[in-house]
Amino acid sequence: MHVNFYSGNPLDRLALQRDDEAHLAGLRQDPRSLLVPLWRDQHLIAGGEGEPRIAMPTRDALAGQADPLDEHPWVLLGSLDGRPVFALDLDRLDDPAALVPPDLGRFEPLRPLAPLLPAAEASILAQARGLLHWRRNHLFCGRCGHRTEPEQGGYRLSCPSCGLQHFPRTDPVVIMLVHHAGRALLARGTRFPTRRLFSALAGFIEPGESAEEAVRREVFEEVGLRLGRIRYHSSQSWPYPNSLMLGFLAEATGDDLVLDPQEITEAHWLAPGQFDELAALDIEIPGPTAIARSLIDAWRADPL
Repeated sequence: MHVNFYSGNPLDRLALQRDDEAHLAGLRQDPRSLLVPLWRDQHLIAGGEGEPRIAMPTRDALAGQADPLDEHPWVLLGSLDGRPVFALDLDRLDDPAALVPPDLGRFEPLRPLAPLLPAAEASILAQARGLLHWRRNHLFCGRCGHRTEPEQGGYRLSCPSCGLQHFPRTDPVVIMLVHHAGRALLARGTRFPTRRLFSALAGFIEPGESAEEAVRREVFEEVGLRLGRIRYHSSQSWPYPNSLMLGFLAEATGDDLVLDPQEITEAHWLAPGQFDELAALDIEIPGPTAIARSLIDAWRADPL
């Protein structure tokens, strides 16, 4: 089994204890509890620039007199070595230094930082990001518009008006490395951040669609290829903001491309040896934290 980055979360998520309100209240009051602050999509980081680590201060270490778990939205992430761990959303603050003293760390975005973090620590941030993003975007009931109230340590939002319950959202995405006759297809999407970044094809699974059906549909829509054999490879939590990537190796029945200009600006078939010449080809590929890189490496090891 292949394990991708953002895996290996060391927290006990305490799923079986979330309905025990008295127990949750005790965890909130535990002076040993640790906080994972998030401020405007940035995380509290300690350590040097070359060896960063996530900072998880105690409540007492934060500035001010009020309990931050009373003042800001939070979610119970679980426990670490018996200590409760809470994600804390500080978005309403104009300056996080009002609560988090600079000596505790600095706030940084995750995407450029992730390759420098241990995978287990990055997975904690992925959990915190997904849950707080969901809470931030479900402040009101989608049925009646009433303000929702958190339950189960923040893992459920309930509407006190109509009774509708809301649960954390994870968006399933298929990502597939298409190959044919000993070559793999890399494409550059219209929304890619750098000019020469090429990756595997990907797309969201639609309602009523299996993952394999989504693979076939997305590949045909984006590059006009029909597929034969499809093999599942692995999955990855992708916290930008809350997706689950389902990775596949997909064999095309031909190699004639018809690109969708709304999605794909450029695509190339590459033989295994050409991946050693990417600089000469003026092509960049995803780094080792991305599941797309895992798919590329798996195909290079066995280019069917």
